[in-house]
Amino acid sequence: MKNIIKTEKLCKSFSNNGLQQHVLKNLDLEIYEGDFTIIMGASGAGKSTLLYSLSGMDKPTLGKINFNGSEITDMSIDELAYFRRTNCGFVFQQTYLIDSMSVLDNVLVSGLLVNKNKKEVVAKAKELLKSVDINEELWNKFPSQLSGGEAQRVGIARSLINSPKLVFADEPTGALNSKTGKDVLDTLTNCNNNGQSIVMVTHDMSSARRGNRIIYLKDGEIAGVCDLGKYVSGDKERHQKLRDFLNMMGW
Repeated sequence: MKNIIKTEKLCKSFSNNGLQQHVLKNLDLEIYEGDFTIIMGASGAGKSTLLYSLSGMDKPTLGKINFNGSEITDMSIDELAYFRRTNCGFVFQQTYLIDSMSVLDNVLVSGLLVNKNKKEVVAKAKELLKSVDINEELWNKFPSQLSGGEAQRVGIARSLINSPKLVFADEPTGALNSKTGKDVLDTLTNCNNNGQSIVMVTHDMSSARRGNRIIYLKDGEIAGVCDLGKYVSGDKERHQKLRDFLNMMGW
């Protein structure tokens, strides 16, 4: 399998009242192309810090991150910004849609930062919105007029507008009820089935089941890895395998 990310001795520390807090500790990790990778762990284990480091949103204290052949830890702030726009998509617990823009414009604005051919970007934005079940009657509405699940699916369309190598998702269902959360997970699963690589942080077992590979963090280190294979709805053996793994990790 081809890796899209490889880290070497990745460390991240923060200073707190003069004391060093070591959040990530010498992580050697590979993320593979086409995978739906899940990052789990207790609160404070370093899940979001790892995701932000892998995506170039935060710089590690020590170590290296090779992202699709580029060493991103040596990049300047401007180089990292361009790298993220052209290689990464982001889906967060909060959608961060622009309130004063329509649904369609929220997707377009990210695409036009990279591709100046507006006709192409508009066509792709509409295609993506349809693919995440955002129908045409919603395109001219504002984010405040959407349900939580609809807004999150618009966020997924926005994350895909620049054909990213990898989509990073940080607790994307954390603020949603079970029904709308399932809709969002179905959308991400469909994206992965169509070849999109995804890394998702979650604390929820039903969300974690969607991944084919689970990475469990404990105190800033990788405590274990579980390979589940491709997601199949209703697979009881998969559910039990994940449950056994999480019990072993002390989850």
